[in-house]
Amino acid sequence: MARSICKRCLLAELDDLSTYESVQKYIGTIPANDRTNSQEYASRLDRCRACEHLLDGVCHQCGCYVEMRAASRSQRCPKKMW
Repeated sequence: MARSICKRCLLAELDDLSTYESVQKYIGTIPANDRTNSQEYASRLDRCRACEHLLDGVCHQCGCYVEMRAASRSQRCPKKMW
């Protein structure tokens, strides 16, 4: 049976652990001085969850995994939500 699409879900909330683990591994490689602090990261992801363009952990405006983009201080939301 095929998995249904999850609107406004982050990777951490989906069943695909291998993708989530790969994203978390990537986030771990972001230099500390470019990584958002935990409060800012959570705030960014809250805004992503509320966005109509989030689908299965991917921003359908830019194609990124939102958890990766939100983790970097130098990255911005394509819709200017953060």
